[in-house]
Amino acid sequence: MATQDTALVLGATGGIGGEVARQLVDAGWTVRALSRRHVPVGDDTPGISWITGDALNRHEVMAAAEGCSVIVHAVNPPGYRRWASLVLPMLDNSIEAAIAQGATLVLPGTTYNFGPDAFPVLTEDSPQHPLTRKGAIRVELERRLFDATGSGARVIIVRAGDFFGPRAGNNWFSQGLVKPGKPVGKIIYPGAPGIGHQWGYLPDVARTMVELLARREALGPFSCFHMAGHWDGDGTALTGAICRAVHRHAGRPARVVGLPWWLLTLASPFVETFREMREMRYLWQTPIRMDNAKLVATLGYEPHTPIDEAVVATLVGIGALDPMPAAPGLA
Repeated sequence: MATQDTALVLGATGGIGGEVARQLVDAGWTVRALSRRHVPVGDDTPGISWITGDALNRHEVMAAAEGCSVIVHAVNPPGYRRWASLVLPMLDNSIEAAIAQGATLVLPGTTYNFGPDAFPVLTEDSPQHPLTRKGAIRVELERRLFDATGSGARVIIVRAGDFFGPRAGNNWFSQGLVKPGKPVGKIIYPGAPGIGHQWGYLPDVARTMVELLARREALGPFSCFHMAGHWDGDGTALTGAICRAVHRHAGRPARVVGLPWWLLTLASPFVETFREMREMRYLWQTPIRMDNAKLVATLGYEPHTPIDEAVVATLVGIGALDPMPAAPGLA
């Protein structure tokens, strides 16, 4: 029997999964986290019970989910590798566990499952006709989740723009724009000049999920929400915030250069991650914005951290910027 405020998080060692796990603990939830290592190195978050197991092992997922009312499915193959063979089996295990427990399954969503016929403004009900393999997988993920609601599971999907946040994960910010653990001197921006892009700050996305979970009994069995996040209207807002942070904290300038897509093309036959990155290039060549009217109608607002604050926290968190020393008397 599910316990009202007990959650299992799959992918708690990653960016969004870890952020949701920590915020659930702060909100008073009992949180379990499934990891292939019993306690991941460097994670000393109090209040999280780590369980050794693999998201690809159905028995281990089912056992970890025993008694949980919520399952957060935030696990992905690292570096975009082996998506086609791993993503759907992992979700199927979470679905079976959610059905067995009558639990609410939470999924972080993306814009991948939409194609040009839905651009430039996306609502929750926009047509899903993707042109890429990862997009097709995303559509199938959501189809399977919808079908699961017919067997007793409940589903909440929160779609957001490209993630960034204090803990390095599998995202464009920390794997493209800057390098974790290295001082920022050069910012490599993938977007076409003048083209808008949407970003989702991980703590804001996690807060949105936690607040929706607090209202889950009032939601439908299959509920999807879009976040407006941080809209960069011409591709300079985020890089500008990085430059300001580096100048203020390190006293030096940072320069912005374009991503050499041609180099990724040359290396793609040999590097799977580069092939997968190339497939998503279209998202950097056209403005795609998400309409958050449904989310605001449900919560009354959208959690939103100012861009400069979010960027500084991200750069400090991934080791690309030293934290500012505390003012005298405030330490």
